Amino acid sequence: MDHQVSLPTSTTTGLSFKVHRRQPELVTPAKPTPRELKPLSDIDDQQGLRFQLPFIFFYRPNLTSNLDPVQVIKKALAEALIYYYPFAGRLRELSNQKLAVECTGEGVLFIEAEADVALTELEEADALLPPYPCIEGLLFDVEGSTDVLNTPLLLFQVTRLKCSGFIFAIRFNHTMTDGAGVSLFLKSLCELACGLQAPSVPPVWDRNLLTVSASEARVTHTHREYEDQVEINEVAAGEPLVSRSFFFRADEISAIRRLLPHDLRNTSFEALSSFLWRCRTIALNPDPNTEMRLTIINSRSKLSNPPLSPGYYGNVFVIPPAIAKARDLMEKPLEFALRLIQKTKSIVTEDYVRSVTALMATRGRPMFVLAGNYIISDLRHFDLGKVDFGPWGKPVYGGNAKAGIAVFPGVSFYVPFENKKGETGTVVAISLPVRAMERFIAELHGVVNVF
Repeated sequence: MDHQVSLPTSTTTGLSFKVHRRQPELVTPAKPTPRELKPLSDIDDQQGLRFQLPFIFFYRPNLTSNLDPVQVIKKALAEALIYYYPFAGRLRELSNQKLAVECTGEGVLFIEAEADVALTELEEADALLPPYPCIEGLLFDVEGSTDVLNTPLLLFQVTRLKCSGFIFAIRFNHTMTDGAGVSLFLKSLCELACGLQAPSVPPVWDRNLLTVSASEARVTHTHREYEDQVEINEVAAGEPLVSRSFFFRADEISAIRRLLPHDLRNTSFEALSSFLWRCRTIALNPDPNTEMRLTIINSRSKLSNPPLSPGYYGNVFVIPPAIAKARDLMEKPLEFALRLIQKTKSIVTEDYVRSVTALMATRGRPMFVLAGNYIISDLRHFDLGKVDFGPWGKPVYGGNAKAGIAVFPGVSFYVPFENKKGETGTVVAISLPVRAMERFIAELHGVVNVF
């Protein structure tokens, strides 16, 4: 049975189109796979990762090929699930809130669709970056599939465009994998789609390497990212939000650096993150004594005893916060925020990561602090821009499908992008209350040109 969705005209792009989708189906591994129960790691199953995260990719047409992207990707997916067979199972919760995947081979959700719009129309309407006015049509929320437990762990939708281009969207259960892990899975999927007999990097489970027994757990660091939450969030519940993407080229990063001492060494991540943290705080206009946080996702490269396999696709990050009073962020020079970020990055060691696993095992897998928090995840070092299924080449855009995660809007992703002028840079999608977004844009406009 087919379904048709007429998407309303976007208030930001003026674009509207229809999507016809077929009934969701389950794609199962192409061969029999083991039936077993595989516990997740103590990093994987924390409360803060129990949500679904969507990515989206846009592809230009290749008029010299008669291959159907739907069939190419579906066939490769069934083959990939032989190697990544836990993805075809279902999550169960054991004692002490411990999560495990029951490898049942039931499969992952797959949706085939067509949209009466061309990629050039999306490009001309500036609709290739989040927020997407059409996301509900391009990644259909199958009823009951957003639950973390007892549901498919992956959801795919491939939407053919009238120009013969297509859109590939995926939603994954974050307890199973992180940005690096899903990038590895997609690399394997592309290799199989392009004719390889097996992934060039075999996937490895090894979740025991980031798991500790309660009797052996030793929390050796102070973890303010998980302390008791008593503050009121600076974004009031129910307040209308608006999302926008901003494009930072090398010129914009240079302009930000001119606000810093010329002899202060810094990375583009540090410069951009300190600037966004400061501008966002000014835009939210909290009480000056409010404690504001910038959470930095870090650590995969810190583990060496033992080192993780290149094929490890579980979550491998910790989230230490840089913390400052709103007054200091708003009134002090940008150098203040940047040095806080540098100091926070420096505390992440292998022992810090082990301390987080111990905390999860002994203190009930707590949620990270939400109040006053802005989380930044840098996707620029992964291969999301290289998700290449063959004749269609690399995506025009590949990355997060929206700002924020689940019900928490205070998350941004750094995504590499090349605009229609051929300029390269970093796209950052941000979600804020309407009036705060106006103030945020005004703060940006005083320093950079990202519009």
